[in-house]
Amino acid sequence: MPGDRPTMPPVRLRSDAELARDALAAPLLARAVRLARWAEPGKPVAAGGVLSAEDLRAAVELLDLAADEDGAEHVAQAWQLAVDTGLVAIQESADDSADSSDSADDDTAADGESEAPATATSGEELELITGGSPQDILDIWLDGFETVLADAAAPDLADIVDQISEGGEIDLESIDWNPEEEAEFLDGILGNLYLLTAMDEEAAVGSVPLPALVASMVVPDDMDEPTDDILEEVSEAMVRLDDQFRLLAPTGLIDYQPVDESLIEEVDGEVRLQESDPAQAQPQDDEDDVSRYGMVRLTPLGVYAIRSRMLDAGVDAPVVGDLADKGADVLLDTLPGHPEPAAHAEAELWLGRRTPDGAARELLAAARGDDEDAPLRRLTCQQTLSLVGDAAEPALREVLDDRHLGGLARVWLAEHGAKDIPEPSETMVFWLTVDTLAAQLATEDDSEELRDLVRGLVDQSGGFFESAWRVDHPATADVLEAMGRLHPDKKAAKEARKAAFKARSRA
Repeated sequence: MPGDRPTMPPVRLRSDAELARDALAAPLLARAVRLARWAEPGKPVAAGGVLSAEDLRAAVELLDLAADEDGAEHVAQAWQLAVDTGLVAIQESADDSADSSDSADDDTAADGESEAPATATSGEELELITGGSPQDILDIWLDGFETVLADAAAPDLADIVDQISEGGEIDLESIDWNPEEEAEFLDGILGNLYLLTAMDEEAAVGSVPLPALVASMVVPDDMDEPTDDILEEVSEAMVRLDDQFRLLAPTGLIDYQPVDESLIEEVDGEVRLQESDPAQAQPQDDEDDVSRYGMVRLTPLGVYAIRSRMLDAGVDAPVVGDLADKGADVLLDTLPGHPEPAAHAEAELWLGRRTPDGAARELLAAARGDDEDAPLRRLTCQQTLSLVGDAAEPALREVLDDRHLGGLARVWLAEHGAKDIPEPSETMVFWLTVDTLAAQLATEDDSEELRDLVRGLVDQSGGFFESAWRVDHPATADVLEAMGRLHPDKKAAKEARKAAFKARSRA
């Protein structure tokens, strides 16, 4: 695997069977399947598979969409999906050849009753809906999703129709559409939504405000207050994204609450949000409920789809459970980069493949070492061992005299209520303290929690620095130097820096 390959946080995936059920329940595919079965005996269609007006009305009734003002549009979208995914096959008529005479074409157009140039029947893919595997269904769904995604990134057809009706040529610049930029923006939005879902358990079950999602793409990271130009860009992007999400929602990719239409206005021929600051809207705002600006959530099916696209693009997109059959060394090296809920779930799955005693021995062996990453490995080992039951006690007692592991073993035994735990030496206590702080520094930088930990250690132990600089640990000097930076008391900070100097001199 290339070292510079982008890596995403791990996500939880449902089983293929569950995802396949979600795909079949998605409105767009469900309608496409019903239309494919309806067309199975054969339906005359126009060139390209377009339904006649009569069949379109019949399909609207079939799908119980007669009361929906957009019913015909929903049918057209579902029919197109059925054709694009192979649920419906289009067979051109044998006599519909390229060498047909112009007069014959004129006669056909004139009488309007000659046979349709093509016939629609059920396609081979329809059989996979009932007789295929869950993966077959997901493949069909993914193909359909890709076509809808491409449509979502396309320009508004009304703009093109206006140009044609005015006798002009199609000018992409005049309709303000760059296909590569539009596709890249939509990919970026979906990628950020995927990242939020992976990083935040609440985002996985709740919804993200559309203004926040757009701002994550538009507002520069180093900008404290968005400028008027940036706010206008956010507003324009939200209107565009609202249309795109409305198109994507029926695929089952997202759960979407659209932008309140009363917030959308047209000014000088341009559609935009009313004068406001959507980028600053917060969920707790009482005066202007942020949900009116749109709320979106990536569904489990959506997580599966975006991950599949990322894998195709060469992104490393792991799944919780990928480490279950890996060694303890891989587990301890990888878990620190995971969000806490994912790390916890990954550790439980890893432990579930092993006996408590065997898992403990494997973890302890992988936690040894004096290299730069060793303190974080040991902290991760300790966190993982906290999930192991009392049956691991023999493995922990075996390392009580180990310089690297004796301290954490005593902590584990005490937490599990074990008896006859030997008292640690002062050397071991200070070594474990330095080791723990080194691990915390590797993950938290200068966090407030780490500042509190440093303050507590110094306050509880008089003469801490006088003993700490003597600790035979590779990170002693670095830890003491960090304590001098983090401790709020100037006198204590000075003592920490002096101790760090002594530790470096001794080394």
